[in-house]
Amino acid sequence: MKIAIGNDHAGTEYKLAILGLLKSMDVEVINYGTDGTDSVDYPDFIHPVAIDVNDNNVDYGIIVCGSGNGASMTANKHQKVRCALCWTKEIVQLAREHNDANILSIPARFVALPQALDMVKEFLKTDFAGGRHERRIEKIACS
Repeated sequence: MKIAIGNDHAGTEYKLAILGLLKSMDVEVINYGTDGTDSVDYPDFIHPVAIDVNDNNVDYGIIVCGSGNGASMTANKHQKVRCALCWTKEIVQLAREHNDANILSIPARFVALPQALDMVKEFLKTDFAGGRHERRIEKIACS
């Protein structure tokens, strides 16, 4: 499995912990995020993740910013991206099962780090349910 990850200054601590988790799971990672805490513009670090997901260069993306909103909005500008802003494991599960989310957006200022790591695990282990959800997914992208 190959994952692209991106973050702004508010997500650095979480990104570093997620990288450790993914390494322990033998997941290949492309790190587009900042490694510092100086203020940066999140789109500069999120667009590369979304491009990789959109172009099928990676299986999934994970993005982290303070609220998760700006990062999610940025990622969802890409045609084939279905980025889900999640704050619980249960929402992550539904985003994968029902929406075939291919990028997980984590709001670092609103979830605890252990919870964020559990969300990443849930994201990677949950499959898209297909069926009736498939036709809904086909209606999301604008042509």
